[in-house]
Amino acid sequence: MAQAAETARTVILTVDDDPGVSRAVARDLRRRYGAAYRIVRAESGESALDALRELKLRGDLVAVILADYRMPQMNGIDFLEQALDVYPGARRVLLTAYADTNAAIDAINVVDLDHYLLKPWDPPEEKLYPVVDDLLAAWRASDHRPVPATKVVGHRWSARSSDVREFLARNQVPYRWYSSDEPEGRRLLAAAGADGQRLPLVITPDGTPLIEPDAPELASHVGLATTPEAEFYDLVVIGGGRPGSARPSTAPRRVCARCWWSGRRPADRPGRAPASRTTSASPTACPARSSPTGPAGRRPGSAPRSSPRAR
Repeated sequence: MAQAAETARTVILTVDDDPGVSRAVARDLRRRYGAAYRIVRAESGESALDALRELKLRGDLVAVILADYRMPQMNGIDFLEQALDVYPGARRVLLTAYADTNAAIDAINVVDLDHYLLKPWDPPEEKLYPVVDDLLAAWRASDHRPVPATKVVGHRWSARSSDVREFLARNQVPYRWYSSDEPEGRRLLAAAGADGQRLPLVITPDGTPLIEPDAPELASHVGLATTPEAEFYDLVVIGGGRPGSARPSTAPRRVCARCWWSGRRPADRPGRAPASRTTSASPTACPARSSPTGPAGRRPGSAPRSSPRAR
């Protein structure tokens, strides 16, 4: 049961340009492995590569790839060579006729072929299933741990890439980081059809690629709420900090109750004309509190003090 849950999204892919053979291979594979693995079939090398790229973006795993040798436009060896760039850990099998045995043997060195099968493979209990069983066992023994649903591809020194990672971390969205100059990062860029000039690339749980997404776009694709859900809230925070800052400012600010001053002189406040008189107050001090006692002779809100002579 645990193994079936682990491999629920794991794929066995088969490609053959003959529709009858393609259906026969998929039927035999589903009969044996359909309960634990997803069987995907294609009828050309190009369509199979498209399927692999889509699976890559969605984060699905591919355990075994079976490809026919004789196919138009792209033969099985060429297809497996390109599939190796997308899923290097998948086990590769070449389906050949007896006349193509030498080509299959040569492919062992070209695409690191794991096995080749002669057609027809009847009965599958003797000629197909034992081979696939061994390949699946070898694949399970390797490191094929699934990655978090959201993937981020970027440059380690990119400020925008850092902002996206920080945004996901602050909102507790699990993700995995891939450097754009590492092999897996390049595979994801190729699968998304991106050239790496605009980063970061964010791949959402459903396989949608986002290039240089802003915060609202990213939030809407990773399941975060972007509109209020309740009518009333006890606390509302407006704004995200100083312009150009990576995070909102948490430093407390003192606001004067007399002039609502918060770090600027009255002449600097929008909507106010410059003051006509000069003051010796510091630009960073509240004009109403330029002296210890204030312009009214006492601190705002305090009781009048007696004169020194009265003491």
